[in-house]
Amino acid sequence: METNTIMNSVSETVPVEDAVSTKAGGKQPLYAPRIPVYPKRVSGTFRRIKWIALTVLLGIYYLLPWLRWDRGPGAPDQAVLIDMPNRRAYFFFIEIWPQEVYYLVGILILAALGLFFATSLAGRVWCGYACPQTVWTDLFMWVERRVEGDRNARMRLDRKPFGLAKAARKLAKHAIWLVIAFLTGGAWIMYFADAPTVLREIFTLQASETIYFFTGFFTVTTYIMAGWAREQVCTYMCPYARFQGAMLDEDSLVVTYQRWRGEPRGKHKKGTSWEGRGHCVDCNQCVAVCPTGIDIRDGQQLECIGCGLCIDACNGVMDKVGLPRGLITFDTAANQQARAAGKPTRYRLARPRTIIYALLMIIIAGTMLWGLTFRTTLEVSVLRDRSPLFVTLSDGDIRNGYTFKVLNMTREARVYTVALSGLDGATLTIIGATPRDDTSAEVTVKPDSVGTYRLYVRLPRDRVTASSLPLSFVVTDQSTGTTALHQTVFRGP
Repeated sequence: METNTIMNSVSETVPVEDAVSTKAGGKQPLYAPRIPVYPKRVSGTFRRIKWIALTVLLGIYYLLPWLRWDRGPGAPDQAVLIDMPNRRAYFFFIEIWPQEVYYLVGILILAALGLFFATSLAGRVWCGYACPQTVWTDLFMWVERRVEGDRNARMRLDRKPFGLAKAARKLAKHAIWLVIAFLTGGAWIMYFADAPTVLREIFTLQASETIYFFTGFFTVTTYIMAGWAREQVCTYMCPYARFQGAMLDEDSLVVTYQRWRGEPRGKHKKGTSWEGRGHCVDCNQCVAVCPTGIDIRDGQQLECIGCGLCIDACNGVMDKVGLPRGLITFDTAANQQARAAGKPTRYRLARPRTIIYALLMIIIAGTMLWGLTFRTTLEVSVLRDRSPLFVTLSDGDIRNGYTFKVLNMTREARVYTVALSGLDGATLTIIGATPRDDTSAEVTVKPDSVGTYRLYVRLPRDRVTASSLPLSFVVTDQSTGTTALHQTVFRGP
């Protein structure tokens, strides 16, 4: 009996010749062949939520590059744009410069903490409803059902020999998939270039090779990931599936099967008593609708993306047999144990890990908001010449050279006063600037740009009392009075 069971399980996962070679002492294959998953159409609360999420998220993704935002003359009017050639990132009224990359770091940290926070509260809710892989796979499967039919029809079609009718359906499905994938890749490119311009250039064959390459690249990856790989991405490629268990605890809300209520399971005939048996009628509808092809009755598994479609399927069956809903439901492990023991249940949203995640997100988001609210539109950078460290002039004076940069982060030209401070007896000269006196000058910087100047500080030899003397440059915006201070040193013999 034991031997037959083992051989049956082997024959289900590997070809007959592999099973024979294993029995004869050969090596078992490293990878088992993929078992195709044919998710069945289902209706219910969670399926409606998924449709709403899909519609909203795809709407945002495809339409956002077309929104306009007036930033003034000479500035791009696309609301959301990552302008790589000009090294800017625009998000409505926010403009991020390259040196402000810490905002991007903050956003990535917030995204990670948000994922951890959501997981600790409700399991893989991100995977089930908002992950791009889930969203596009849902869309591709909807197309598949519209072209090839529901689960049973698709299975029959795949078993049929290849013919004209089968080829027509397959070609129609893959053609629609490629169109969606192309629209996806093209929309992604529009976040890095003006949407109307890049669309016109693509269809008039005037776009650059880079645009065509990345549009093709994202088209192919979307087609493969959503059309072919599907659940394999969630199971094998996504690292989140591997470590999400570390963020769950007994109070996390996950998809659960009420084993205490459902077992022992078995088929049920209308009119017969439920006494002495569980409520699970072993219809396998929860497995049939699962996009990753698992049986939730086996317990929590890394393949489960928390979409809740098995809940909709099971509730439909419970309605038909006249039993209460919730045999499969979102619940916590602690509550399931309490229900099985007939004890009261409770939901603990505020727990040490959720509190820590929430506090960290509030602190980081608050810091970023404060930085954006009070950030200055003026930045100064001074780089002292290192070769030579100083120059001795014909009259004995010591001169240091500096590369002076003023960053004007406004949309209009600004005039700045540059003044020397902290070095008595020194004189200031700025090439291309308008002198005011011996220690100050005026420079003009174009809108939304960096003004670069050569700056020289000259000091009489008898005033050089050390090999390194501190000095400062004070830059003042004449229109707003905003000042920026940069400290450096003057080097001498």
